[in-house]
Amino acid sequence: MVTKSDIEKKIFSTFSDVATSLGYSSLHGKIIGVLLVKGKPMSLQELAKETGYSTSMISLSSDLLEVLGVVKKIKKTADRKLYIELSSDLLECLKNAIILKSRKSIRNTLQDFRSMERKIEKLPPEERKNIKKTISILEDQIKRLDKYLKLIEEIKLPTHS
Repeated sequence: MVTKSDIEKKIFSTFSDVATSLGYSSLHGKIIGVLLVKGKPMSLQELAKETGYSTSMISLSSDLLEVLGVVKKIKKTADRKLYIELSSDLLECLKNAIILKSRKSIRNTLQDFRSMERKIEKLPPEERKNIKKTISILEDQIKRLDKYLKLIEEIKLPTHS
């Protein structure tokens, strides 16, 4: 017999898998899953209990999720605890996370190309020419990808019905 707890664990696991597939920690996904399932702001302690991670790990992971716009931290009146809640549309947050991660990868790749260009100066002229040509082709494709990301960034997602 399937229990509510089994279903919740499956949801947490699914969000964890999505987060890791995007290059983020599985904890980031679990935090999102817990907040979505519970449907209310939760304290760091409550999130730690639900995810099995320490409050310090929850705090650290929620910092990145806040930067990505996925969650926001709130204080409740007459309560010293820090609470975390989902801040906006998850699909919009997912789009932003993918774009941020892709842009970082593009920057790193272009920096790597610059570094390679300096290193290949010591190679024989014909070999250097071939490598420069390859780098140029790859650089053009990376810049094309960056243009595509800009278009995706401008797309407004449909509202949920």
